[in-house]
Amino acid sequence: MGSVNDDRSKAPLAVFDLDNTLADTAHRQRFLERRPRDWDGFFSAAPQDPPLPEGIALVKESVRECEIVYLTGRPERCRRDTLDWLAAQELPEGRVYMRRDADRRPARFTKLEILRRLARTREIRVLVDDDELVCEDARRAGFTVVRADWAARSAELKVAQEREGRT
Repeated sequence: MGSVNDDRSKAPLAVFDLDNTLADTAHRQRFLERRPRDWDGFFSAAPQDPPLPEGIALVKESVRECEIVYLTGRPERCRRDTLDWLAAQELPEGRVYMRRDADRRPARFTKLEILRRLARTREIRVLVDDDELVCEDARRAGFTVVRADWAARSAELKVAQEREGRT
């Protein structure tokens, strides 16, 4: 007889971005409005992010049928803070995929690479992300996408995601 974990390993994946999907980053946008941008300040303020109720509800709904995976453009050095934040929101445990600290490629490349790797062995039920370019590329690659449009987007963050490959 299989354990619950055996069943989970066959469950489809629901893949969630963090910043502006589950976590409201508005309070730390000021770090990106400076020149040069203060990335250390931006990421060190992440533990204070308020949760975005729409995203949180979607994770909790998805866990009924899916294994949850978190896919973020945050650098690996933020892992402890990120895991603590997820636990504080009482979100389901799941693998957390983060950007290598020195990786500056745009999120649409790094995230699609991981999605394709996951899709080789598992069904991906949905990707939930706020980044328009990530969503477009994932859709084009055949993934089902929900665009997280519930956070007020910052022009500075969009530029940072696309041109500087930072989040």
